[in-house]
Amino acid sequence: MDPSARTPAPDPLTVVEDLGRYVLDSPSSFHAAHAAAARLDSAGFERLDEAADWSGPGTPGVRGRRYVVRDGAIIAWATPADLLPAAGFRILGAHTDSPSFKLKPRPTTTTHTWHQAAVEVYGGPLLNSWLDRELRMAGRLVLRGDDGAPVEHLTATGPVARIPQLAVHLDREANKGLALDRQQHVQPVWGVGAAQDADVLALLAEHAADGPVDPARILGYDVVLADSQPPAVFGKDGALFASGRLDNLSSVHAGLGALVREAEAVEAGPHVAVLAAFDHEEIGSGTRSGAAGPFLEDVLARVDAALGRTDAEHRRALAASVCLSADAGHLVHPNYQGHHDPVNTPEPGAGPLLKINADQRYATDAVGAGIWAEACARAGVPYQEFVSNNRVPCGSTIGPITAARLGIRTVDVGIGLLSMHSARELCHVDDVAALGAVAGAFFTG
Repeated sequence: MDPSARTPAPDPLTVVEDLGRYVLDSPSSFHAAHAAAARLDSAGFERLDEAADWSGPGTPGVRGRRYVVRDGAIIAWATPADLLPAAGFRILGAHTDSPSFKLKPRPTTTTHTWHQAAVEVYGGPLLNSWLDRELRMAGRLVLRGDDGAPVEHLTATGPVARIPQLAVHLDREANKGLALDRQQHVQPVWGVGAAQDADVLALLAEHAADGPVDPARILGYDVVLADSQPPAVFGKDGALFASGRLDNLSSVHAGLGALVREAEAVEAGPHVAVLAAFDHEEIGSGTRSGAAGPFLEDVLARVDAALGRTDAEHRRALAASVCLSADAGHLVHPNYQGHHDPVNTPEPGAGPLLKINADQRYATDAVGAGIWAEACARAGVPYQEFVSNNRVPCGSTIGPITAARLGIRTVDVGIGLLSMHSARELCHVDDVAALGAVAGAFFTG
């Protein structure tokens, strides 16, 4: 496609400020999917119900701009007006969850008049980074409805909890090496008083998104802790951006913004453009709303069926498809340079990362690297290659999972961070905007 036909990408400061708003709206994966849906609604996308018929008489169909939500995951797409029988999908995959702490059953305890919330560790957070921060509680409540059927309600408090660190006077060795017991030392406090006056679920019921609900009707809940400090642009020339949950709301935001911005160009182009934002990547993706589950496979199959494609044409479309697995990576840490590869040294502001691993913990291959390079060239964006130091094994992403489940060529990319899995991560403003620009070029290329 002629690049002049695409909508120009907004300037970097505008992009990061909007990312900051999205982060604040998304303290949990359920909120991230809900906030994305609201933005799609405003851009003319229509929500489909998974349990409904997508292709029968009187249905809205799948052509044009559509999306579907499954728990804390969301898949959105735009289709060309003139779609060839076996035209492929251009998919940007990301994830809505971040490392945190999740509320346990029977979550309310009181110790020496301190009200506490019982939590499990979710994923792999940098535990020490969560100490002495004002935290929110957020997620979903499932209540018994008036007809007895379960009804979901989003809930999010303001700053209400804190995991207090032990004073150095009581642990003179703390600065020589902090060791946190994952059961004993990370239970947050959220109030004081008599035990009978404490009820975490009542607090969450009071903060339900559509108004207070009756805590006695709560049947279940999925609630996590989230840092309450607002995102901030700071540093020399305003080049740095600090925020919670950049891993991986930075990628969800990039794909979401690109799909909305480029929807008209996609409708005039050759590919179906798809944003697939999964839940549960931080705990392995093996859930109904995770990348290892059937969500994306189901949606793509149903879209093709509703478009009238045969099974053979669907399989040809998958063979012609590409997925950008967009997830944050690592910049060289100036205080820990020995933890990085000595030759491939990603730096802030030098472009998003192409992530490579010999053991295919990242799914990038040579052909995929070429596709990424061409998308960056069309967007006018530089990029950097990331590979791990041989002594420091890398993590993994939804990339290999998507490639193995669907057989789609997959390329692992993302912005570079410092302090990944901290309660508050750090990146360069320009890299955030660059990833969004490349996502737009990828969708329309």
